Amino acid sequence: MIDAEERAQQLAAEHPESAELLRFAAGLLKAQAQVRAERLERVAVAARPVLRFCEREGPPELAADAREALRRGFDARVVRYWETGELDYLARAALAPFARGMRERGESLQRGVHGACVYCGGGAWIGSRRIPPGPGTGEGALRMLHCALCGLSWQLQRIKCPGCGEEDPHKLPNFTAPQHPIARIEACDTCKGYVKSIDLTQDMRPVPEIDDLLSVSMDLWAVEQGYERLEPGIAGV
Repeated sequence: MIDAEERAQQLAAEHPESAELLRFAAGLLKAQAQVRAERLERVAVAARPVLRFCEREGPPELAADAREALRRGFDARVVRYWETGELDYLARAALAPFARGMRERGESLQRGVHGACVYCGGGAWIGSRRIPPGPGTGEGALRMLHCALCGLSWQLQRIKCPGCGEEDPHKLPNFTAPQHPIARIEACDTCKGYVKSIDLTQDMRPVPEIDDLLSVSMDLWAVEQGYERLEPGIAGV
């Protein structure tokens, strides 16, 4: 199966209109692969490849933020994100390899955040819909969520807001766009949050957090309608 970095490079060649975002995602993933830290207090130092990449290749605001983090130090921001979950794009990018490593090693994670992810409490930055495994399932597509921090995927019931738990189908509209047939905005009129979902029922090649970048225009539309993404994607949108 193609990995996320390879998928980003492939899509960048196929979709020139989204190539800049996709190349940034590929570079970020490559930088994250260089991060080696098995203790929280080592993350800020170990994540310097991520900061240097964002300083060099990120959009102006992110580049300036990374430059400041390199100059003034990054430890406090890493710890604050870990303890509170308050959105900090650079801290999340720095901590993701650490959190994923802990999960893959089966280590117990101590974090004072209780978000959607059942392992680390992180936010779901993307969803997907896929055919259940095994013969004779016939129950429709599984609805999956994918954690932005530790990379865990888990199933959520089809009619439920992952943000506030709303289950009234009349308050949970879905929005699609003809030019992006595999993407869907799954919104909630109670909390005004949304998650984007990628359809894998016909084709398992898409990597949800990467293919998400092909339909950023849908995110911009959703924001114009008064919704807010529950957890920004890899591009910070």
